[in-house]
Amino acid sequence: MHIDKSKVAIIFMVLGRLLAVSFGTVLVFVGPMIIDDQIIKNTVIDPNNEIAYPMWKDIPVPFYMSVYFFNVLNPKEVLLGEKPMVEERGPYVYRSRCQKDNITFHPNFTVSYREYRQYYFEPSMSVGNESDVVTIPNMLVLGAAVMMEKLPFAVRMMMSATFKTFKEGPFLTKPVGELMWGYDSGLVDFLNKYLPGMLPTKGKFGLFSEFNNSNTGLFNIHTGKDDISKVHKVDSWNGLKKLTNWGTPQCNMMNGTAGQMWPPFMTPKTTLPFYSPDACRSMELVYQRPGVMQGIPLYRYVAPKTLFANGSDYAPNEGFCPCRQSGILNVSSCRHNSPVFISHPHFYNADPVLRDFVGGLSPNEDEHGLFIDIHPMTGVPLNVSIRLQLNLFMKRVSAITETGKIADVVMPMIWFEESGYIDGPILDTFHTNLVVLPAVMEYTQYIFISLGLLTIIVALLVHRRSKVSAGNPMALVLAHVLCMCCFHCAHPPWLVIEQ
Repeated sequence: MHIDKSKVAIIFMVLGRLLAVSFGTVLVFVGPMIIDDQIIKNTVIDPNNEIAYPMWKDIPVPFYMSVYFFNVLNPKEVLLGEKPMVEERGPYVYRSRCQKDNITFHPNFTVSYREYRQYYFEPSMSVGNESDVVTIPNMLVLGAAVMMEKLPFAVRMMMSATFKTFKEGPFLTKPVGELMWGYDSGLVDFLNKYLPGMLPTKGKFGLFSEFNNSNTGLFNIHTGKDDISKVHKVDSWNGLKKLTNWGTPQCNMMNGTAGQMWPPFMTPKTTLPFYSPDACRSMELVYQRPGVMQGIPLYRYVAPKTLFANGSDYAPNEGFCPCRQSGILNVSSCRHNSPVFISHPHFYNADPVLRDFVGGLSPNEDEHGLFIDIHPMTGVPLNVSIRLQLNLFMKRVSAITETGKIADVVMPMIWFEESGYIDGPILDTFHTNLVVLPAVMEYTQYIFISLGLLTIIVALLVHRRSKVSAGNPMALVLAHVLCMCCFHCAHPPWLVIEQ
């Protein structure tokens, strides 16, 4: 039986065009749309969402808080006006458990909840034990002294006598566990009885006593059902749409998310804003570089140098003042007016003068810079390390003899790191759905295009071997198909410009 090679060539040519132009081109456009649609479905906050909702409701990966104390080596000399010398002790590591409760969905596409926190000491991960004894400034005494600096002389003298009555000195030497979670204090009981509201706690007094077994307030955030670009963004906190702690409308804004997830489809121009109840303000991280974590692409976000800059160095931060040097944030307005400042650990990215006033500090980015590694397509953090330092402003206050001759200094007390990263089955699910499947989709379109081009080449070879004369109608049809294919290959529809 004689095979018409011209017909075979046309069949191959049509098939090649179908594979290369139709299937390949369609996948180029439709493939990303399918992936984006799946990402939207999997990032909306919805109880029917089997992937993202459980991850949002109960963080499925272990989170840890590592605490470092600045042990004061020369407390007596500090009272004489000498430069404080400190040594870093720790880390004392605590496993953190966060769980959302009172979850309520609202008709305006928002959901409200309270997130409860609990901390459990992890001896195997710690350098030391909660029984370790360290010396730090006594916030009850030195903080109160600065708070009462402008009160009448007689009031200050009376307060100094009260300190002596309850045997409260300017420095505390106690076990880490008591400094963290609270210790009994007759002074605290006295102040809560006669000056209610002055202290943040009504029981034992500790640096983290109000954190453990507590919640971060009533958050109301967007679910993203009406607009995926708003998912996780804060609508209100404790019923407030804006804050009242700061001096300008911009500083009082609640920007961004609650700090756990962000809207999908991020680019290097995207920033990472979030509201932190602990810092009493919104903060914003900026893109630093791309990266890869176990095969998953990520963007690394870090704190800009302007985050804790004072109003003189960065005008938009004027509302956070009264300020001191750049690199420290005055949070006294939301800490019962106590002279408390937060900063990066070891005053990283801060005015060098702050380090000059305290011996024993050595900041560097690797150990003291904070970062969030985030998967840009979904807005889900893969690796997180938030590092902050708690500082107390100390100074000599006349009539309060406990302050001695202390020189004005922003004194570091502790710094802590909250960290965690996705691993195990969750990471495998991420890798499969967000790396492997998109790659398969991309490679499939190239396979179709390659097969199509290969089929066209076969058609050309068959055509060359055919003995069809130049005037044969079938050859003219083949030439027409070839022209059409060449036109489409050289001028895809999306590149054609109308004359």
